[in-house]
Amino acid sequence: MGLTAVAIKAAKGRNKQYKLADADGLYLLVLPTGRRYWRMNYRFHGKFKTIAFGVWPEVKLSDARAKKDAARQCLANGIDPAEQRKLDRIAASVAAANTFRAVADEWIDKIEQEGRSPVTLKKNRWLLSFTYHALGNRPIADITPHELLAVLRKVEKRGRHESAKRIRATCSQVLRYAIATARANRDVAADLKGALIVPKVTHRAAITTPLEAGALMRAIEGFEGLATTISALKLLPHVFVRPGELRYAEWNDFDLDRAIWTIPSEKTKMRRAYGSAFKTSARHHSCY
Repeated sequence: MGLTAVAIKAAKGRNKQYKLADADGLYLLVLPTGRRYWRMNYRFHGKFKTIAFGVWPEVKLSDARAKKDAARQCLANGIDPAEQRKLDRIAASVAAANTFRAVADEWIDKIEQEGRSPVTLKKNRWLLSFTYHALGNRPIADITPHELLAVLRKVEKRGRHESAKRIRATCSQVLRYAIATARANRDVAADLKGALIVPKVTHRAAITTPLEAGALMRAIEGFEGLATTISALKLLPHVFVRPGELRYAEWNDFDLDRAIWTIPSEKTKMRRAYGSAFKTSARHHSCY
């Protein structure tokens, strides 16, 4: 006859430790202090061994029996349950280290070393930050499509449809990196294609006629503001660079004698250096 909850609760400490047997090698070890530990004796390849299942009452009788049944299943499959527990602990430790945030940080470091611009890195960090509260500490291999979708739905409810779309795409890149580095088996973000609201594209009016271009130039001439802003506005229509490239321009990027502005690769979006020619005159020099 096996143990009962009443018998376990009534067990008291004695001068020496003793055992209360249940079944199939499972027993409760009672120490002189009254502490009660679950143990199971078994033989593997002819050797007598013991495996621990925890402390009562944290581990209840039903839990101990479930652990015992799992151990016996290992034995039936020719596996040492004690060694299997060690492997399970190692796997759990690896999974805990490979959280979504840890892998995401590693991916950010990778693309930074590949030469992505500071602006791109900052944008990716910002997009991933939306996921960290719910998913940051989750083992990346355990994340389900529903978990990620719940995060994206919260962003959508705030009307940020384009942000939700970009968060999904960035998470997909992190998950694909996890697959390539043997930390995940599946890109759950790819399963969410079509699940998000597609933002309506708003086309901005472009200046396409000389008349409109003239109106823009006159507006720039009449602009009153900071001297640096006025200079930038006057220079930009002549060189057609990105605003950020103009903002971070330095004097040593300019060759005024040859009328060439060379933008270093670290200041460009595509990480490739290129030059822009411009006319030099007294009026243009006043803009610098």
